[in-house]
Amino acid sequence: MTVPGTSRAIWTMSMIETIWAIRTTRVGSMEQVDEVTRYERAVAERERELGPDHPDTLTGRSALAGVYESAGRYDEAIALYERTLADRERVLGPDDPATLTTCNNLAYTYESAERPEAAIDLYERVVSARERVLGPNDPATLMSRHNLAHAYETARRLHEAITSYEQALADREQALGADHPDTLTSRNNLAYAYQAVGRVDEAIEQYELTLIGAERSLGPDHANTLTCRNNLAGAFESANRLDDAIEMYSRLTTDAERALGPDHPTTQVARDNLANALVRRES
Repeated sequence: MTVPGTSRAIWTMSMIETIWAIRTTRVGSMEQVDEVTRYERAVAERERELGPDHPDTLTGRSALAGVYESAGRYDEAIALYERTLADRERVLGPDDPATLTTCNNLAYTYESAERPEAAIDLYERVVSARERVLGPNDPATLMSRHNLAHAYETARRLHEAITSYEQALADREQALGADHPDTLTSRNNLAYAYQAVGRVDEAIEQYELTLIGAERSLGPDHANTLTCRNNLAGAFESANRLDDAIEMYSRLTTDAERALGPDHPTTQVARDNLANALVRRES
């Protein structure tokens, strides 16, 4: 289901948890090919010098799987994460933080590979273990709950997603504060889920609160703040408040062009949404 006007990707957090630095590169670029080659060589060297079960070898192997995932090589990433997870369970135990990190990252890769039900099974395991080992308000536990909610959403299990987002939002607001980026992410995604099931008034309320928090913590011209304005305009459009949506899209387009430039993706999205809303009003 497409939600009119929204551009939520900027506010969907990266759910890969890394404990070995991975430099972001462009998919399909020569730089990324070089990156994969460097990691493959580093992992082979660690395995040769330290052995296949050494913690540094397992860390390197997990990082290489993350590079495969970033490059869209999901089958290779999944195979390597599955192997690393099995080895970490055997060497470190099922509840070790490194084991749970690998479990989280494998779940994320399942989701990227359009296997959301497999992702949900793993995320549920991670949430349960982290609540037991780390406590309900540890940042890693809070991230796991958010990730589970996102997987429910990906699987179109929207009512379960809403329940999980509501819990994640309440927990993050209590533990981190209303304006923390993680809290704003959960609030934005809850609004998106409300909008997707037709609970538009509730979506508008949550988008408005997200925008207030973003303006306060990031400033009015930050790209994420401008995205919040776009999402609120999209909710107005869903509610058939086309005049409100057009007014917001129009001001947003002007502000995005000034703050980010005419060719920035956020500016282009705002401009396209404004044009589409104008067409809808005239039809």
